[in-house]
Formats: sequence, C-alpha cells, structure tokens
Amino acid sequence: MKEIVTIQFGSYANFIGSHFWNFQDELHGLADSFESDEVFKNHSLNTDVLYRSGETQQGLLTYTPRLVSVDFQGSLGSMSSCGNMYSEKPSQSSDVLTWAGKVTTQASEPLKRNLFLQSLYVEENKVDGPDGRESDSHNEIQDKDIVECLENGVQYWTDFSKVQFHPQSLYQLSGLWMDAQEFDNYGIGRDTFHNHQRGEEINERLRFFIEECDHIQGIQFIVDDSGGFSGLAAEFLQNIADDYSNVPVLLYTVRSPGSFINTKSQKRNISQSLHNAVSFSRLASFSKLIVPIGLSSLSTSKASRRLCIKDEQPYYTSAVYASALHSLSLPFRMEQPGPTAESIYASGALNMYEVIHVLADQARQNIVSTLDVSMPAPSLTGNQVQWSLLDNFVSLTLEVEQDNEDMHAMECMTIHGVLGSGSRRAPVYEVKRAVQDAYEKAISRPKFSHLSVACCPLPIPLPFPAIFGNSVGQHGELLETPITETPSRGSLDVHSIPMASRLRSSTAILPFLESRLENLRKLAIQRGAIGAQVLESWGFGRDEVEDLGETLSKLVNTLKPYSDISSDSD
Repeated sequence: MKEIVTIQFGSYANFIGSHFWNFQDELHGLADSFESDEVFKNHSLNTDVLYRSGETQQGLLTYTPRLVSVDFQGSLGSMSSCGNMYSEKPSQSSDVLTWAGKVTTQASEPLKRNLFLQSLYVEENKVDGPDGRESDSHNEIQDKDIVECLENGVQYWTDFSKVQFHPQSLYQLSGLWMDAQEFDNYGIGRDTFHNHQRGEEINERLRFFIEECDHIQGIQFIVDDSGGFSGLAAEFLQNIADDYSNVPVLLYTVRSPGSFINTKSQKRNISQSLHNAVSFSRLASFSKLIVPIGLSSLSTSKASRRLCIKDEQPYYTSAVYASALHSLSLPFRMEQPGPTAESIYASGALNMYEVIHVLADQARQNIVSTLDVSMPAPSLTGNQVQWSLLDNFVSLTLEVEQDNEDMHAMECMTIHGVLGSGSRRAPVYEVKRAVQDAYEKAISRPKFSHLSVACCPLPIPLPFPAIFGNSVGQHGELLETPITETPSRGSLDVHSIPMASRLRSSTAILPFLESRLENLRKLAIQRGAIGAQVLESWGFGRDEVEDLGETLSKLVNTLKPYSDISSDSD
C-alpha cells in the first residue's frame, strides 16, 4: 500500500473536501451492507490509501481520513476542533494565579446541530432496550426532512459532513482579527503563516500523518486560491519541499463562482489581477502537478447540460468539483492484480508519481493540467451511443482554449461505473474497447493517453445536493423521457452515477497562463507599473517579482517553445 495525505486550505477547499470524504464514507458503508449492489462490495479499491486506523483512549477502534484541514476560526459550525469522535470537554478551571479578584466567564452557546447532524448523533448513540431491540428514545428523523434542511440551510462545510475526523486534522486560524472579506490577497496569507507560530503548528499536523506512513506516494493538496489562503499554502508548500523533497504534491487550486465577482474599484481589480498572477506562480513553483479548477459560472456552462446548479451556494458547486476529484483519485488506490491476472472490476492503476510522469512526457518539471469531466457519463449502448465518451467531456478549468487540437497532448483518463447493455455496469474490457473506437473515429488524438477503468460508480450519499436534472435516472442513466414532476433530483432519487474525468497537459491551458504573465508584466514589472507598490506591500522585492515572472514564462515556453513573451522585457 502507498498512502496519500490530503491537505485542505480554505473554506471552499473544505466544502469540496467535505463532499469528497462523504463519497469515501459512503463506499465504506455500501461495501459492508448486505443490501448493496455487488459492485460496491468488490470495487477493488484500497481505502487504506486515504484512511488511517487508530484507537481512542477508551480503546475504541477508529478509521479516519489522513487529513490536515485549515480554515478560519469558527468555520467548524457545531463540530469541535477535536473532531466529532474524540471530543473532550475543555477544563473548567477558573484559577488565575496573577489575579486575586473575582473571576467571571463569558461563553457563547455552542451552535445547534442541524437535522442531518442530529440524525448521525442518534444513529451513533442508539441503545438497546430491555427486549434487545433498539430503543426509540429519539423521534426518527425522516430522510426527506434532512434533505430539505440541507437544501435550505447549509452554512458551514461541517453541516453536511458524515465523516469522523482525527484531532490532528482540524486546524483553525485563531487571532486573525479580520473577517473573510479582508483576508483577500496573497500578502496577508504569507504574513499569517509566519505569525504566532502558525506555520510550525500546521507543519506538526502534517508531520503526524506523514511519519506514520510506510510508503507515502504523495500529497493531495486542495487550496482555495482566490484569497489569502494561497499565500498561506505557498509558504507551507515551501516547507514541504524542504522537509519531504521526494514526496510529490498534486495541487488543486479551486475557486467558487462567487470569487469571480468584478468590482468597480480600479484599485481592487489591480490587486486581484496581481494576486492571481503571484498566487499561481508561487504555488506552481512548489508542486509537481498543478490543476486549476473553478468556473465563473457552473449554471451557465456546458457542465450544466444535465445538472441543475445554484452558483450562489458553495454546497452545490463544490459537489461537482468533489465528484471530479473522487474520480481522478481512483487510480491511486486501485488494487494491483497478480502478475498473470487482471481484475474484472478495475484496471489501469497508477500512483501519483506515475500520473505526473505521464503528463510530463519526461520533459517538464512543473506541470499545469486542465480538468475535464463527464457527469454523469453516457451509457455505451442504445440511443446514447451517438454520445461518445470523448464528446461529453467539459472543462472545469477557466480560460482554456476550447476544441484545442494539440498533437503533443498527454492525458490520464478515468472512467467508472459506466452502464452497458441491459442497464448493467459495463465490464472493463468493454469500456476500453469503446474508448479505443472513439479515438479511432476522432479527428485528432493526444500523443499519449492512459486509461483507468473501474466498475464502481460514484455513490450519492444522503447529504448531497439536488443537482441532477430530470433526465437522470436512479443509477445515473440518461432517460429518453424526462421526469416532469420536478426539475431537479437529489440523493433520494439518484443513488449512483457513472463518471468520467480527465487530466490533460496541452496547449489549451495557454490562455490561462499567458493572461497571468501579461498582467504581472504590465502591472508590476514594466517601468512605472502601477502595481509595483502593491507587491512591495505584500513583501516582494524587485528581484522576487522578476522571479515570479520567470516562473510563469517557463510554464508558457514549455507548452509554446517559440513564444516571444518574456518576463524580463520592459
């Protein structure tokens, strides 16, 4: 087994992480359930790659994510910073040795659990009655009431989390003395990391999880890079590069639709453009593979063709991105078959280093990849056969060149849970053949494509938003006749869906990179640039700014060797 440690920085990153871990928890439950589909019991996925086994002080066995989560103080809602498994009441001692007078304590009431969290508490604390049956001391909470509660009332990422967390996992940034709106640029995050020993405290959390790994394969890092958390993450990544130089980092930079709102303030727009350039340059410097994720609007994008998404609700949009990340991570935890056998449930296992090696094509040091997804993926037979798996991919990366034809593109594709004839899960060999046929008919194809296939679909847990359109069936099949009773469907109606995802290293990402390089040159590097003082206030000297431009320039030139864009031109 080769373990993965996951890191989540920022509120939106934790929203995505909450859905991601719910998927893993749902897979665990379905694997142990006598009533679940056989495909969930034999999914050929090693969950220990992402999870650790442990034991509480009371001797209870635990199974928790190998996770470090960083967010604002107060971002955990009703959950304790010790997690929801090991919670201990803080000491109530009122002795103050330096004060002889009367001491009073002012404490705010803890937030109340919503219906979903109440249902988890009831389930975990059921007590057998005298007749051996479970006591009905609590009123049963109906699933439809839980779903309605979440649809209208999610405020924190913990409001819909069904996972137990280790005490070392949840870190809150205390003592900032600013709200989330003010924590909005790279410089603030950079300073925050070095103040009050926060950096060392976060490093200790990571060290706890890494040092207990036998053969760590890499770090899966999700960061909300629209504000100060990118500066915080970059400083942390620099420490990781120093302390764990042989551990590859797969970095997902994520943004919610709400972070793309333009203001009428020229000063604010300049600061945001500089932040985007500085953030991406610094983060790319310390990660082997960086994947920008986040559209300015999911509801109006091609991704909404079969989905009903509310851009203003992170609970909705993060569910789409988390689904893609779950799909991408499957090859990292596929069980390897014997030397003469091939699993009938999964094929194409890769570890994190191998994915980076494939996308790099043995030539690039820091790779920028786009993320494409098909959600839900179409069936291989019937009227949907006209919808090729390749035709259904839509990009979740902003500012990419559409319909890009790059003969030197490298890609890693994952397809799982696709339906075949008779509404059954298509076997591995059938999916491979369908993809091969699709590429043979395609006008252009990449230089190299690695395909990973699994029969196990994406399970839809109860705390999942109603994002599916009325043409999506119970198992993710695309219905010929839409269900007219409701425009959207959720976890009570859709139990699982087939998925396809793709990481692609190609020239399609050039507009994204070139816009950041051009903004940095225009606003901070050119003589008399109006943004130079902004970067100076963030702690960047002239030489550091030129290094930022050089990093972006190298990323561009890797994909576009004959580019005339230079970071040091005036």
